[in-house]
Amino acid sequence: VAAQNCRKRKLNAILTLEEDVHNLQTQKESLKKEHSQCSRSISQMKQKLNNLYRDIFSRLRDDQGRPINPCQYVIHCSREGTILIIPKHLVKSEQKQGNKKEQKEK
Repeated sequence: VAAQNCRKRKLNAILTLEEDVHNLQTQKESLKKEHSQCSRSISQMKQKLNNLYRDIFSRLRDDQGRPINPCQYVIHCSREGTILIIPKHLVKSEQKQGNKKEQKEK
């Protein structure tokens, strides 16, 4: 009887584990679909942002009326809502300083 009970518990444990595996596989497939949808959404947003960026730069002009080169400038949006056109070389040096500050704080 003890051996029979042991086999029964073992069988129940196996069935529970198989059910858990099935549930996890289902969850994994669901997460894969969600990940795929998120990736597509991010891709679309990047494309829209890129189009907006190009559209903005196509309309911008310097003091002499010449188009601003998007390879030399970036659009910077501050937390306060102000929008600035900044030369790229200034942004890179600011990012380096920001990274150094973050590393020091850690």
